[in-house]
Amino acid sequence: MTLQALTAGDAPKIFGADYPTPDGTCVRDYVHVADIADAHVAALKHLDGGGGNATYNIGRGVGSSVREVVDLVREVSGIGIEPVIAPRRAGDPARIVASVARIKDELGWTAKYDLQEIVDSAWDAWQASPVPRADGSEG
Repeated sequence: MTLQALTAGDAPKIFGADYPTPDGTCVRDYVHVADIADAHVAALKHLDGGGGNATYNIGRGVGSSVREVVDLVREVSGIGIEPVIAPRRAGDPARIVASVARIKDELGWTAKYDLQEIVDSAWDAWQASPVPRADGSEG
C-alpha cells in the first residue's frame, strides 16, 4: 500500500505511532518473497528425504518498524511524501518477530535478503509490472 500511495501522489498511512516500540510504530519481521519460496523448497527437500511433517516460522528473526519501512520506501523510490499517522487498528500487537531457530537447526534455512534488498526489489517489481494504481490506471 505504501508504494501504491506514493506513486499515486498520496501520503502513505501509518496506523498508530504510540506503541511501546523505539519509534512508536509496530515492529514486524519483513521477509522477501524469494526467501519464503526458498524455505518451502527446503521443507520439500526435507520431506522428500524422509523427514516428517513439521511447522516452521519463516522470517529474518529481525524486527523493523513500520516507520523504518515507510522511510526506506520513500528513500528508494525518491518520492518524499511524508506519511500520515492514522489511528491504531484494533488488535494490532506492538511487535511480531519470528523465532527462526527451529528452521535453521532442522532445515539449515536462513533468510538471505535484508530489509534494503526487500524494499529495492519491491520497488523494481512495482516499476516493472502493470500494477493497478489507486486512480484505476496501471503503471
